[in-house]
Amino acid sequence: MANVTKEMLIGEILQLDPNMAAVLMGSGMHCVGCPSSQMESLEEAAMVHGIPTDLLVARLNAYLESVGK
Repeated sequence: MANVTKEMLIGEILQLDPNMAAVLMGSGMHCVGCPSSQMESLEEAAMVHGIPTDLLVARLNAYLESVGK
């Protein structure tokens, strides 16, 4: 099973499961579709949007667990 880390790039996270875009957007990260966001780490993107990184990592990993990935 894959685990999301704060060092992963947004593009890598979306490659694990494209539906994680909804988790990111639901957390306040509405720039997921922006090409430049694909090369940003989750930690960098969370900082820019004022979202606690650990909370975002937990939400993404909970989603992966819920879908069995």
